[in-house]
Amino acid sequence: MHTHNQQHTLPPPTEDIPELANGVTKTPFFEGEYPTPQPSSSSLCDSLITPPVSKYRAATECVFVEPESGIRDVYNASSVPIYQTATFKQSAASEMGEYDYTRSGNPTRTHLEAHLAKLMSAKRAFAVSSGMSALDVICRLVNSGEEIIAGDDLYGGTNRLLTFLRTHNNITVHHVDTTSLAAIKPRLSPKTRLVILETPTNPLIKIADVTSISNTVHEQCPDAIVVVDNTMMSPYLQKPLLQGADIVYHSGTKYLSGHHDLMAGVIGVKEETLAAKVYFMINATGCGLAPFDCFLLMRGVKTLALRMDRQQANAIRIAEYLESKGLKVRYPGLKSHPHYELHRRLARGPGAVLSFETGDIEKSRKVVEAARLWTISVSFGCINSLIR
Repeated sequence: MHTHNQQHTLPPPTEDIPELANGVTKTPFFEGEYPTPQPSSSSLCDSLITPPVSKYRAATECVFVEPESGIRDVYNASSVPIYQTATFKQSAASEMGEYDYTRSGNPTRTHLEAHLAKLMSAKRAFAVSSGMSALDVICRLVNSGEEIIAGDDLYGGTNRLLTFLRTHNNITVHHVDTTSLAAIKPRLSPKTRLVILETPTNPLIKIADVTSISNTVHEQCPDAIVVVDNTMMSPYLQKPLLQGADIVYHSGTKYLSGHHDLMAGVIGVKEETLAAKVYFMINATGCGLAPFDCFLLMRGVKTLALRMDRQQANAIRIAEYLESKGLKVRYPGLKSHPHYELHRRLARGPGAVLSFETGDIEKSRKVVEAARLWTISVSFGCINSLIR
C-alpha cells in the first residue's frame, strides 16, 4: 500500500539485520519482554503463577527446543521425526510401554506439546485437530445445570458451540461485555464453571483485563475456570496463564502454523489436576493432532517470532495510514484505542489484525473486492494478507 509520507516507507532489508540479530524487529509498542502482571490487591497474588526465568529472548525460545523436554531419538535427528504410526509394539503382554496407540499419545505430538508448554508458560500443553476442537474439549468440563460466562463479541464458531450447549445440554450461557468487570460480577454464582475471554476480540478488537477478571472470578467462585482464547496474540506476544487464567487455547491454524496448510488447536493448562481432566477428554474423544500435522505445526512455531514481528510492523503502519485518512480504525497499537494502555500492560505488542469502518456497506464491499495484495478469505495469521 502506498502511503502519504516518508515515515511509512519500508526500510531496505539490510536495515533490519541488526535488529533481527538481537531477536526482535523493533516497533513503537515493544519495550522489552513480557509485562509483569499486577494484581489488583496483595491478597489475590496466589491466583498468579510466578513467571519462569527465561533463558533466552522470546524469539529464541520459539526456535530452541530444550534438550530435556524433547523426545528421545536414538539417531539424534535435528528435526523431530514423524512417527506416522497408529500402534506401537510392546515388549510384554502384561506391560504397556510409554506409547501404545497414537490416539493416546505419539512421540511427535509429545515433542510439539512440550515445546508449546514452554512457550505458553503452561504446566502441560495439548495439540488437537482444530481450534474448535480445543474449545469443545474445554467445554466438556462443564456439567448440565452449570453456567458459562462469555463475551458479547466472539468468534462465530465459539458462538455456534455455546448456542448448542445452551440449547441441548442444559447449560446456561451469559454473554456480557468482558471489557467491564462490573458487567461480569453480577453473573458470577456457585454455578459458574467457565469464564471465557477473547482478548483482543475479533472483529471489534475489545480488550479484557485478564488479571483483574481472573482475580475476581477466583475470589468469588473458587471452582470456576478462567479460559482465554489467545489466538489473536499467540504466546509470542501474550501469556494469559501468567496473568491469572487457568486455561489458554489457540487456533494453531493461524499464527502458530503461519501458512494455512494445516488445521490444529492448542490447549495450555496451568495446573496438573486440571490438565489430567483435559487429557482424559482428548484421549476419550480421539481429537489429538495427527503426527504429520504435529510436524508441520512444530515447523511453523519455529518461525513465529520472525513472522509476527514483520506482520505486526506492517499492521502498525497500515493502521496509522488508515486513521490518517479519517477512517475509524480498531487496533490496540493505536493510542486512539480506548484500551491502548491496558493492552500494553497485557502484551508485548498489538498483533497483526485490525478492523476499520467506512460508514457504508457498499463502500466496504468495494474496498474488499478491489484489494489485490489482500485475499478475500476467512481466518488470519498466515504469511499472506487477508481481508473480509
